[in-house]
Amino acid sequence: MTAEFDIVRHPRARRTKLSFDPRTGRARLTLPSRASMERAVAWARGQQAWIERQRDAMPQARPFVPGARIPVEGVDLLIVHDEAASRLPAASDDHLVVGGPDDMVGRRVAAWLKRRALAVLEKETAFYAARGGVTVARVAVGDPHGRWGSCAHDGTIRYSLRLILAPPEVRRATVAHEVAHRLHMDHSPAFHAAVERLFGRDPRAERTWLRTHGAQLHSFGRSESRGG
Repeated sequence: MTAEFDIVRHPRARRTKLSFDPRTGRARLTLPSRASMERAVAWARGQQAWIERQRDAMPQARPFVPGARIPVEGVDLLIVHDEAASRLPAASDDHLVVGGPDDMVGRRVAAWLKRRALAVLEKETAFYAARGGVTVARVAVGDPHGRWGSCAHDGTIRYSLRLILAPPEVRRATVAHEVAHRLHMDHSPAFHAAVERLFGRDPRAERTWLRTHGAQLHSFGRSESRGG
């Protein structure tokens, strides 16, 4: 199989880097503005074995289809399609009921998860911000492939919507981490001490969980086909 990858020039990149997107199964070649495209591509093509290993290690795809289960805030929800039900998904006990045409189930579940993630993360961010005596300008969610959260200098905090699929303590540890950046915009000892104060303890176990199981969170909602 020929290695295929997306190519991106980044003005702040200091070196050529090859990464892998677990959502799409595609590799991404990032290179500095003035780096040689020819040399970078030749190098990346030589990493075909690494790319294939990453694809082989991808967890099995878990599309949002009737009968599938998804973990939401620590509860496994069974996706149930009822054409006569509301087209706005509704969680009840351990079921997530989705109405309307069956070919729209996946999109509606994905949209519902994004709304749920934003609501929960806004609430938890406000909680830790109050505990830390800091302000947060805005909370947003998206689906980045390489970050679980980020805090901008203007006070905006962005999270991966997939945190709603992680165990609650893992999600909260990530929120405490990002809110702590409102106190220290670095990863200094003072920053890590602030994270522990906000979270209430050392979040090492939660960080380890994300490193170990993060790729599985990206498998939810993914179709069976893989890039490459």
